[in-house]
Amino acid sequence: MTTRLTAWRFTLVAAAVLGLVIAGCMHPLASAPDVRTPYPTVRALLELANVTGKDVVYDLGSGDGRIVITAARERGARGVGVEIDPALVAESRATARHLGLAERVRFVEQDLFQTDLGEATVVTLYLSADLNRKLRPKLLAELKPGSRIVSHDFDMGDWPPERVLRVQDDGREQVLYLWTVPARR
Repeated sequence: MTTRLTAWRFTLVAAAVLGLVIAGCMHPLASAPDVRTPYPTVRALLELANVTGKDVVYDLGSGDGRIVITAARERGARGVGVEIDPALVAESRATARHLGLAERVRFVEQDLFQTDLGEATVVTLYLSADLNRKLRPKLLAELKPGSRIVSHDFDMGDWPPERVLRVQDDGREQVLYLWTVPARR
C-alpha cells in the first residue's frame, strides 16, 4: 500500500511540475508553447523551402526570431516574425538590431490569425497539429500560388505534404513537412 501511495504521489508531483514548466513556456494568450527549433533544423527547414534572397519568410509563432533572422543572415531573404509574447518580440528586435538585420527583418506582436500573409513567399510553422489545421484555410486564401509552407513536427491533416524531411538533431528526430500553395481554380 505504501509503495502505491508513494508512486501515486510521485506521479502527481511530476505532473504538477510538468504543468508549471509548460505554463512557464507559454504567454497567457498563446495556443502553443514556446519551443525553440534547434539551429541545424532551422537550416534544414530553410533548405527544404529553397529560401533565397528573393523570398519573404513569415514565421508564425516566431519565438526568439531565429528562423527569420537565419533566413536573412544566411539566405539573404527578408522576413517577418509574428509572435504574441511581447518579451519575445523585444528580444527578436534587439537581436536583429545587434546583427545589423533590422532593415531586412521585422517582428510584430500579433495574433497569427490576424496577420496579413499576402507578401509572404514562405511561411514557417512550429505550432501544433490542431493549429495547423485551423490555419490551413487562411494560408490557402492569403498566400499566392507557389508560396511554400514548412511545418516543424506537425502536418496539415488530410492535405498531404509534397515532401517530408527527417533530421536527427538535438537528440531526437525532427520532422519537417513541405507544401506548395496550388494555383487557384
